[in-house]
Amino acid sequence: MKGGFYALRGKQLSLILLVLVCTTILIWAWEKTPLLTTLLPPQNRLLQLYPGPALESSSKPPIHKNKDISTSPEDKEVVNGQEEKAFSLVDQLNPEKSSPGIWNSDSNVITPSDEKKGDPINVPKEESRDNRVPEGKSSSKKAEDVDLVVAAPISSANKSSSLEGKEYKNSTISAGNQACNYAIGKWVEDDSRPFYSGFECKQWLSPMWACRLTERTDFAYEKFQWRPKNCKMDKFTGSNFLRRMQDKTLAFIGDSLGRQQFQSLMCMITGGKESPDVTSVGWKYGLVKARGALRPDGWAYWFPGTNTTILYYWSASLCDLEPLNSVNPTMDYAMHLDRPPAFLRRFLNKFDVLVLNTGHHWNRGKLKANRWVMHVGGVPNTDTKIAEIGGAKNLTIHSIVKWVDSQLPKYPGLKAFYRTISPRHFFNGDWNTGGSCDNTTPLSDGKEVLKDESLDPVAVAAVKGTRVKLLDITASSQLRDEGHISRYSIRATPGVQDCLHWCLPGIPDMWNEILFAQL
Repeated sequence: MKGGFYALRGKQLSLILLVLVCTTILIWAWEKTPLLTTLLPPQNRLLQLYPGPALESSSKPPIHKNKDISTSPEDKEVVNGQEEKAFSLVDQLNPEKSSPGIWNSDSNVITPSDEKKGDPINVPKEESRDNRVPEGKSSSKKAEDVDLVVAAPISSANKSSSLEGKEYKNSTISAGNQACNYAIGKWVEDDSRPFYSGFECKQWLSPMWACRLTERTDFAYEKFQWRPKNCKMDKFTGSNFLRRMQDKTLAFIGDSLGRQQFQSLMCMITGGKESPDVTSVGWKYGLVKARGALRPDGWAYWFPGTNTTILYYWSASLCDLEPLNSVNPTMDYAMHLDRPPAFLRRFLNKFDVLVLNTGHHWNRGKLKANRWVMHVGGVPNTDTKIAEIGGAKNLTIHSIVKWVDSQLPKYPGLKAFYRTISPRHFFNGDWNTGGSCDNTTPLSDGKEVLKDESLDPVAVAAVKGTRVKLLDITASSQLRDEGHISRYSIRATPGVQDCLHWCLPGIPDMWNEILFAQL
């Protein structure tokens, strides 16, 4: 009886000892074997993968340090609330003369899109014109939105902006191991040019700019393309452009050179062919001919196949103009140097691409003829430095660019460009003193731009430190004095030549190629 009791007790002790040994081995194996960590629930596994300080708020998008991310505005919300550094007035280019100078390496160009030809771009739902974040509300970005930007076939570019609230800086973007600047390159012959015929495109092209309809007989200027030195540029086709602008609106706002760029683009997209399916939608933007007016303040056209709208609005100075006497609008107008045009303020939320320009209307004769009275801060200007044409123009360009930059965080899908000044080529006088541009030999002063400074330093200074891109076309256009209307204007006045506007097809087509590359 006693022996049986001790035998039973020994078995119990052995069993307990076995359990203890097994438990010890299991715990040791759990700590030493990595594969067993897969049995942990996701939350605990996250804690093991990210030891150390507590994680930041999950609402912040991840920073992809080892990936090239598009420099589109969607990636730059962090600058919301950042104030641009104060600027001082600088000497302005003489708007009545061709601008001397060289290129600036700080021009903010971006690399061309790497999207595959024929592949439409998927526009995120929240970026569509009608679904943008309303003014006054924050526009937080989800992590999956950042992944979408990385995966989308837009341009891959090295960002210099921070996702943590630091000031964004414009920069050149590398193509391979060299910096890409669309302003540096050369003109080369191309027998496949032009994109459209000057005899056709009557649906969009003003006869006064269609040199094929004049007595001009030399058209060698049509057979050249601009080839940037270190940039890859996708070949422009109307179908590629419309696919890239699927469900989007592009707005040109500026002077008559902006109107030339608008007409050029319409002809390039359609190949100059009649397009009855393209619909005028100017009425949606108030662009209708007023009673007694020669023309409306602009035009807008809708391409139904891709739901693309392209419009132009006339604003020669980019200032807000307001009649000083609302009862008698034929009196003087307040020219608000620090206030963007009412049209831009009203319709900015409808735009996906914005191209601004001004320049050649900044002279005393134009201001006096238009009865424009300079205002700053809502009252007549009393600052003598600003009263000078150069100071006024400088203040306006800086003000409009700064205002647009302040609006970009509210509309993440919007890309804004400021186009540099288009050069004039009056020789031996000015437009009203016998100045001429009779040269018909292409590239007689050279075919290449090599220096890395801009001929439009005011524009460069205005966009520096903002998300507004510089569409720099001045130096490349400066080489093409043979491309102006010259003496061949349909409405030519004896002794007066047009050495400001360009024949179409012609040089403004190149401006649109560079614009297309940056979309």
